[in-house]
Amino acid sequence: MSNIQALTCFKAYDVRGKLGGELNKEIAYRIGRATAQTLNANTLALGYDARETSPELAREVAKGVCDNGTDVLDIGLAGTEEIYAAVSEFGACAGIEITASHNPIEYNGMKIVKHGSQPLSEVEFSSIKSLAEKNSYVSSKRRGTVIDKRISARESYIEKVMGFVDLRNLKPLKIVINSGNGAAGPTVDALKQKMEAESVKTNFVYANHNPDSSFPNGIPNPLLKANRSLTTDVVISEKAEFGVAFDGDFDRCFLFDDLGNFIPGEYVVGLLSEVFLRAEKGSTIVHDPRVVWNTMDIVSTFGGHAVSSKTGHAFIKAAMRENGAIYGGEISAHHYFKDFYYCDSGMIPWLMIWELISKSNLCLSDLILDRKRQFLSSGEINFTVADPENCLEMVNSLFTSKAKSINELDGLSMSFETWRFNLRKSNTEPYVRLNIETRGDELLLREITQKFRKIITNA
Repeated sequence: MSNIQALTCFKAYDVRGKLGGELNKEIAYRIGRATAQTLNANTLALGYDARETSPELAREVAKGVCDNGTDVLDIGLAGTEEIYAAVSEFGACAGIEITASHNPIEYNGMKIVKHGSQPLSEVEFSSIKSLAEKNSYVSSKRRGTVIDKRISARESYIEKVMGFVDLRNLKPLKIVINSGNGAAGPTVDALKQKMEAESVKTNFVYANHNPDSSFPNGIPNPLLKANRSLTTDVVISEKAEFGVAFDGDFDRCFLFDDLGNFIPGEYVVGLLSEVFLRAEKGSTIVHDPRVVWNTMDIVSTFGGHAVSSKTGHAFIKAAMRENGAIYGGEISAHHYFKDFYYCDSGMIPWLMIWELISKSNLCLSDLILDRKRQFLSSGEINFTVADPENCLEMVNSLFTSKAKSINELDGLSMSFETWRFNLRKSNTEPYVRLNIETRGDELLLREITQKFRKIITNA
C-alpha cells in the first residue's frame, strides 16, 4: 500500500522547500522518478547549483530517474540556463536543475522543464506532484544509466551564448563580475577561455568568484539594495566600464554602470530591445506590465511591436512563442531570447551590453541618461497586507474615475496623463507589490509614492 504524503515543496512554478521536512533525499528521489514517468522521458538532463546539499539531492534525483528506466545526462555544477541548453542541444525529454536560487541558505529546490526546454503545463506539474506524493510508480524492465555530459554540455552552451554577439566588436573593457559565490564562476571561466581562444581580449575583475556553499557574503540576490554595495565599490575602485552581479543559479544578471550605479531593470530591457530592433526591424518585444513606458517608447521609436504579458517565466515564454517575439524582458532581470530556446539567460544580456558599449564608444551611464530623465520609476515596493484582494479593490475604487486606461492583465494597472501604476498580489506571500512611473517628473513620483504608502498602510 502506498504511503501518501502531502508535499509542501511544490510551489506555483517550481519546487522549493526548507531542507529536512519539506525537501530531503527521499523526496528528491520521488520527484526525480515522478518527473521521468510523467514526462515519459527517455533522457533527462540534470544539473545543480553551489549549495551544500545540491550534489546529494542531484544524486537522489538521478537514482529516481534511473529507476524509471530513464538515462540521466549529468552536467554537474551549472546554472539553470545550462540545463535549458542541455535539454535542447542533446534532445532530452526533460531537465531538472537543483537550485533554490536566491532563497535563504536553509532552502533548496528544483526547476523542471520538458522537451524543447519548455515550461511544464499546470497539468504536468500537478501530475508530478501527485505521483511523488503517492510514491507509487510503474515498474521498469531496465535501469537507466548516468552519462557524464559535463564537458560537452558546457562547450555547447558557451558556443550558444557567444553567438549573440559579434566577437570582433568586443573591446577589452574592464568589467567587474560578481558571481556571489554561486554557480556562475566556473561558467565565466569557461567563457573567458573560449573567448581568448577566439582572440578576444578580456579584462574581467572578479568578486566572490569561486563557488562557496557557505555563502560568506550572503545569498546572492543583487535585487536587494543591501547586496549591491560590493559590486558598486569594486566598479568604483577599479574604474571599471561596468559591473555584472549574478544570483545563485545565474538566470538573472544585474548591471551597474561606470559610476557604480545599479541600473533598474526597465532600462536594461530598453537597451536590449533597441539592440534587437536595430538588427531586425519590425520585431516583436514582450515585456511584463509592471513598468512599461520606457520599453514601449523605445520599441515604438525603433519600429517594433510591443506585447505586454503577465509576469512570470511561463507566461512570458508562452507570449513570446505565440507572437514570435525575438526578445522578452522583465524588470526583475529575467531576459528571454527566441534564439535561446525562448528561455531566460543571465549570461547573454551582459555580453550584449559589452558589445553595445564597445560599438557606441559611450559609457553605460551615458547610454541610459536620457531614458532615466524621460521615464522615472519607484522600483518595486512590497507591502504586507492582511487582505491583498481587498487592497486592490480599494485602490481601484479610489483611482478608477480619473484613469485614462485600466488594465487587469496582471494585478491592476492604471495610466494617467503623466503617471502610471501597477499593483499586484504576490503568488506566494501576503504581499502586494507596487510599481509607479512618471514621465520624467521626480517630484510627482515622490508625491504619488507617499500617497500610495498611506493608502496601502491603512488598508
